[in-house]
Amino acid sequence: MVGVGVVRTPADAELGLRLVAIEQGIEAWLDEHRPEFVAVERVFSQHNVRTVMGTAQASAVAMLCAARRGIPVALHTPSEVKAAVTGSGRADKAQVGAMVTRLLRLDEPPKPADAADALALAICHIWRAPAQNRLQQAVAQNRLQQAVALHAAKTPNASKGRTA
Repeated sequence: MVGVGVVRTPADAELGLRLVAIEQGIEAWLDEHRPEFVAVERVFSQHNVRTVMGTAQASAVAMLCAARRGIPVALHTPSEVKAAVTGSGRADKAQVGAMVTRLLRLDEPPKPADAADALALAICHIWRAPAQNRLQQAVAQNRLQQAVALHAAKTPNASKGRTA
């Protein structure tokens, strides 16, 4: 583990200022650690719209900071992360923290719990990325082959060469 960090903002602060503080915290972390990839929690369905909006806004800031630097971003849902780390997509925070502690051979669970969630997200990405990359490459290769075949079908002389 290279490092983990949690950016906290006052709940009563104005939204714009909170987002600026999140950006500054993420930028400082990116400057210090220089990651090759950034994994972000994909906002999935939640019943509390206010929580969804806050998570989405913070996620967007993280994606923006990474994109600005040309760092690839991967999105993973909370259930994907929980399943990757604990084997169950319905695991609670304590189970996630316990497995992160075990997998990373830490003496105690990371504090605060959000740090354990961030590490679980990183673990999930490390484990899932090779398979996702192979799938993306296969899809890209298939699209290329389809485009070549379509072009050849539209251009009758393309495969025979031109004759004068």
